[in-house]
Amino acid sequence: MQHQQEFLNIIETNKRLIFKICNSYCQNADDREDLAQEIIFQLWKSWGNFSNDYKLSTWMYRIALNVAISFYRREKKTTNTILMGEHLIEIVDEDCSKGMPWAEEGLEENLNALQKFINELRPLDKALILLYLEEKSHKEIAEIIGITSTNVATKIGRIKEQLKQKFSTKN
Repeated sequence: MQHQQEFLNIIETNKRLIFKICNSYCQNADDREDLAQEIIFQLWKSWGNFSNDYKLSTWMYRIALNVAISFYRREKKTTNTILMGEHLIEIVDEDCSKGMPWAEEGLEENLNALQKFINELRPLDKALILLYLEEKSHKEIAEIIGITSTNVATKIGRIKEQLKQKFSTKN
């Protein structure tokens, strides 16, 4: 019973993490709810294997992103639209927009374009950019995704360049 209550407390404390991922991979409210339930189920199944050697948020992100990517691949067969949640707009609106193409005139139009471009990314690239926008370090992203920090830096650099190119050709 204590094991179960501890897990429920962890989910309650970290529900924002789960909702961000669900909002990033699902447009439809029912799909977001289904994905959240699947993430929580997979976290519960893995809870007994959690090791304090890892950061709890890293462990949760890794499981949640793996579930979301699998869910996305299943859903992609029936839909082509994925919503990059409200959190993206909040982050981009702050410091991430400095010196970037979307920080110019027409911010709302550019944010919509950014959301569209991110939606077109492959699932792994979308996960990388989500974590990057969450201001996770390359080391944290590497632990969550399961690749090296150097690979994270390289991939993020390529994704940013790809997004810049899409912005430069959007007009």
